[in-house]
Amino acid sequence: MKKIIIVNGPNLNLLGQRETDIYGNKSFEDFFNDLKNKFSSVKIEYYQSNIEGEIIDKLQEVGFSLDGIILNAAAYTHTSVGIADAIAAIKTPVIEVHISNIHSREEFRHNSLISKNVKGIVCGFGLQSYELALKAFL
Repeated sequence: MKKIIIVNGPNLNLLGQRETDIYGNKSFEDFFNDLKNKFSSVKIEYYQSNIEGEIIDKLQEVGFSLDGIILNAAAYTHTSVGIADAIAAIKTPVIEVHISNIHSREEFRHNSLISKNVKGIVCGFGLQSYELALKAFL
């Protein structure tokens, strides 16, 4: 059985409540339960933190034992050399995910510091971006 973790960064704990015109009305917990049911042959874990160092700690913790990491670093995508370095240091492949199309938004969102260290990028498909990343690992 494949083991995959979804790691979400800052403010993604507010999905379903914040900027619903961009991020939709569904909470991540509800989406995650649906995803686990749909892909019951995969062990899927979920972790969220608003704190950069905790995200780095989680990547280091799971980065040598799982089959894949789906990472939505959120705002840290554009600012965190530390998360980029953590991805480069681990063995588990990482797919970068964004709910919105970061290239159609503000200019500062067009630059990802983590992209050079990931296996691939999925963005702009709403919460389905996570499912597409999961399918890429399967």
